[in-house]
Amino acid sequence: MDPTAEAPPLHPPQPTQWRQIAASREFQDLLAIKKLFIIPAFVFFFAYYFSLPLLVGYAPRLMATRVFGRLTLASLYALSQFAAGWLIAWLYLKAATRFDALSEDVIDHARGTQGDR
Repeated sequence: MDPTAEAPPLHPPQPTQWRQIAASREFQDLLAIKKLFIIPAFVFFFAYYFSLPLLVGYAPRLMATRVFGRLTLASLYALSQFAAGWLIAWLYLKAATRFDALSEDVIDHARGTQGDR
């Protein structure tokens, strides 16, 4: 893309245009695909995150089990939550490429021009 080329001026859509964009097939596809990723990722991480305090509260002997030296199962589980968060973030970044392409389709459709995708 040529950075010196002028982009068309961006004017915020009017309320009627927003409704038209929201009703478009392209926008609905974008929302559906995002939901397919975001909702399961949220549910997984929410359950994974809150299972630690539940396990510590309801199974303290299990979570106090030493794995290596002073490292307990609870501390290992807590550290694994960082890895799970980074994994979900990495997966989202990979999925965002598709979201961006679909967003461009929505923008192209709203402007009345279809791209060559």
